[in-house]
Amino acid sequence: MFWLGAAVLIFGEQVSMFRGNAQHTGDYGDQGIGQLAGIKWKFQAEGQLISSPALAEGTIFIASTTGKVYAIDRETGTQKWKIDLKTRITSTPAVNEGLVYFTAFDGNFYALEGSTGKTRWTFKTGGERRFSGRHLHGMQPAAEIMPDPWDSWLSSPAVWRGMVYFGSGDGNVYALNAADGALKWKFKTGDVVHASPAIDAGLVLIGSWDSYFYALDAVTGVERWKFKTGEDPDTHNQQGIQSSAAVAGGMVYFGCRDSHLYALDEATGEKRWAYGTKGSWVLSSPAVSNGKVYFATSDTALLYVADARTGSIDFAVGFNGWPVYSSPAVAGEMLYVGSTDGTLEALNLPNGRFAWSFATDSSKQEGAAIKSYFAPFTTDFYDDVVAAYNKLLTLGPFLSSPVVAGKVLYVASVDGNLYALH
Repeated sequence: MFWLGAAVLIFGEQVSMFRGNAQHTGDYGDQGIGQLAGIKWKFQAEGQLISSPALAEGTIFIASTTGKVYAIDRETGTQKWKIDLKTRITSTPAVNEGLVYFTAFDGNFYALEGSTGKTRWTFKTGGERRFSGRHLHGMQPAAEIMPDPWDSWLSSPAVWRGMVYFGSGDGNVYALNAADGALKWKFKTGDVVHASPAIDAGLVLIGSWDSYFYALDAVTGVERWKFKTGEDPDTHNQQGIQSSAAVAGGMVYFGCRDSHLYALDEATGEKRWAYGTKGSWVLSSPAVSNGKVYFATSDTALLYVADARTGSIDFAVGFNGWPVYSSPAVAGEMLYVGSTDGTLEALNLPNGRFAWSFATDSSKQEGAAIKSYFAPFTTDFYDDVVAAYNKLLTLGPFLSSPVVAGKVLYVASVDGNLYALH
């Protein structure tokens, strides 16, 4: 077939990474869960879980905001090892040849031994930071430089042909030797790079907060092409690329804060189509499977199913006004995605109906106190907005994205729980 199949690199393979493969398609084959039996196991981490789980050879690797990195037995949920790096981690690990790779807020890129958690090597970047701007999202005081509360994730690495690639808050895209961390090349963009690189056809495909999407030569780092998205110099609300790209069938798909989902020609960067989402960010990464692209929005709280070639919308489903920042995962005829109210939804794709849902522990406990996503936001002062956003995090929302393997769904929530559902 012309369309890329479900090249999920999880069991019996050497590589595991964000969105399941180097192309970041979010397609996990035909191992979906049509009906939920219940929780197979639950693991409580220290701190918040914002990154997504990575699975390799019977082990789940995940990191928390308190700097803990865990290796967990995939069958039982038992901890194999834990290390404490004492720095915030929101990067999803990649696993290759027995090493576990991720970025951290201390500005280091880490390679750990998957069997023990021992640090094999580190690489020091120019430093991490959140995207920042004056009058951010129209907040006050307007002259103050404000770090963006919604810049939640660091770049998650991708591994390809002995190289590991990632973006950084210093504005660079890096390519390192996966074995020893030696710098192969770096490419400077105009701002923070927290999207995760997709690798395909010898290209590194990644967006930046500078509003450009880049295609770089994977071997040399030379720019092949770039594509300009929207700008918002006043409030910086409608600009920047957080979404990681998905690549399939010669097309590149990514979401943007300028309220669009873009589809570009992989070889040239020419826009094939774009879909406007009525002022809503597309922060999470699209999934691509069977000629369809699946993407979710913030304020309008919708999940769209579109024809991957033309952008024609097949249908959309809503999440009761709760924005979706988790990236959808497709497995067979099912799609799974989490929302900011702490609910994971399972969508039957043939009929467009929700088959089942799952609520986090914190969502059950705190949900009655917060009636809507926008209720805590009562002023436009930055400190108040940050406090309101932190209050929403008490619901245990899903900022992590689901992974499906062996008819088990693994997903983490901000309240620190890693769930195995079957």
